[in-house]
Amino acid sequence: MKTNAARLLDSLGIAYSLRDYDVDPDDLSAETVAAKVGMPAEQVFKTLVAKGDRTGVLMAVVPGNAELDLKALARLSGDRKVDTVPLKELQPLTGYIRGGVTALGGKKDYPVFVDETLELFDEVAVSAGVRGTQIVLAPADYLRVTKGKPGPISRPKA
Repeated sequence: MKTNAARLLDSLGIAYSLRDYDVDPDDLSAETVAAKVGMPAEQVFKTLVAKGDRTGVLMAVVPGNAELDLKALARLSGDRKVDTVPLKELQPLTGYIRGGVTALGGKKDYPVFVDETLELFDEVAVSAGVRGTQIVLAPADYLRVTKGKPGPISRPKA
């Protein structure tokens, strides 16, 4: 099944592969997804939705083995304060459900801020826009398509 994210990459001629995995609705953690698709957690990036006091809605993309640093995201995005959006706002804002959020081919083009560690790898995985499928692609292609701005926005999990 092709997702909007995969169709977008196809239309731009960008090489990628899809990796399907069995979804456990009780464990949607990026570490679990990484293990299921056979990649290290630091190479599987999760997309979080946040709101800045100046920017409004934005997407933050961080490694699966890390957590979002809200202060660092605020600095990178030019906001004074940033907070993640409540779960109930996720689908109305993005069209995606928890565990299936992606910055590729969403219903709106929100600003995308990406942890700079993305650029350390030959390939990374991000959600394909549905639970159960990851898109594996080159970081440079991901940044180009999402117009992602890299910076230090994650920190090790507490």
